[in-house]
Amino acid sequence: MKHRYLPMTEQDKNEMLSTIGVESIDELFADIPEKVRFNGLYNIKEAKSESALLKELSQLATKNKNTESNVSFLGAGIYNHYKPIIVDHVISRSEFYTAYTPYQPEISQGELQAIFEFQTMIAELTGMDLANSSMYDGGTSLAEAGMLAAGHTRRKKILVSDAIHPEYRDVVTTYAYGQSIEIVNVPTKDGVTDIEALKGLIDDQTAAVMVQYPNFFGQIEDIKTIGEIAHEAKGLFVVSSNPLALGVLTPPGKLGADITVGDAQVFGIPESFGGPYCGYFATTTKLMRKVPGRLVGETVDQEGRRGYVLTLQAREQHIRREKATSNICSNQALLALAASVAMTALGKQGVQEMAKQNIVKTRYAKNAFEAAGFTVPFQGAHFNEIVVKTNQSVTELNKKLIEKGIIGGFDLGRVYPELENHALIAVTELRTKEEIDQLVAEMGAYNA
Repeated sequence: MKHRYLPMTEQDKNEMLSTIGVESIDELFADIPEKVRFNGLYNIKEAKSESALLKELSQLATKNKNTESNVSFLGAGIYNHYKPIIVDHVISRSEFYTAYTPYQPEISQGELQAIFEFQTMIAELTGMDLANSSMYDGGTSLAEAGMLAAGHTRRKKILVSDAIHPEYRDVVTTYAYGQSIEIVNVPTKDGVTDIEALKGLIDDQTAAVMVQYPNFFGQIEDIKTIGEIAHEAKGLFVVSSNPLALGVLTPPGKLGADITVGDAQVFGIPESFGGPYCGYFATTTKLMRKVPGRLVGETVDQEGRRGYVLTLQAREQHIRREKATSNICSNQALLALAASVAMTALGKQGVQEMAKQNIVKTRYAKNAFEAAGFTVPFQGAHFNEIVVKTNQSVTELNKKLIEKGIIGGFDLGRVYPELENHALIAVTELRTKEEIDQLVAEMGAYNA
């Protein structure tokens, strides 16, 4: 046998052919005309033995630059945070690792309780009345919030701040196209949403106003004022928020948000070269029955014992087809569990301390860059990230940094042409003073 997982012998093959009544493999393709069949050799390497293949794949994998072997200052939505060791231990248990849809509560109590705990913690962090059992990622969470707002208000225009993650905005735009919803971008001023511009754009056809808190540049938006503007026009106020930041910032639910969404990647979920992650969706009781995806509720059985079930499930994704307001019918249960375990291990004080360290260390980096002669264009309150102006291409600068074992910041010129030669630098609680000083020194040497 040449394959570890496909141990089919010649006898196995002959028995299967005999069972279906054919003489050879070629007979299976008899209906395909000879002239359209491919009879040559594929342009791929020749097969290797298992040991040789594993060696080659390992060599290729070592070419990747990761946060285990390099110091990372790259954020832009995905961050290198502390992950309690217990996270992998819990999610690797077979009862969770192999679990699927918990439609049968009598055999899914562990999975349902885990999801219920995730919902509870997200609701507490965001200050909202309730949260669902998770979404695919932060981008789809925001898009689903937009579609809910349009359906609830019966309006066809959504105002989206330019300070929201560009990829999130792309997802919203894609969703909106299918629903014939107009997306209007609200410009920024000094790194935050331009409130005066917002006032000029909002009208009685606006279904929702969307902002990010902290925003893509790491700046803290005045969401209380923005929320009041949205509500004056009788639109919904949607906030995309980093849940770790809510360990220290006033929760959106306390400042007027109707829907708060985001990604739980910051809690116990590694960067993994781009995913998978775990979106969250929290809202008010008023919108409870319009929430996409699943909700787990707590109840009691016939004997009065506490139990958990899927609840308020409209199941529109199964019965309404093109009339459905959402195409989300599943959730990221395993990664939601990872986030729940991380939040539990950290505790309320731990989450607050972790968030504070992000603020303090980012402030230290900002001061260090300015002391070294760099311009930090956006002042004011910030979390986790700062924008730093350079004298040369950020992409070229990052190539030089990687030679020193440093993963540099995000090149903002890729998505904001007006911010060419500006780097978005992420500083998490894992970064040390020495690492920050080295980054500033290396960038200063190349920036001269």
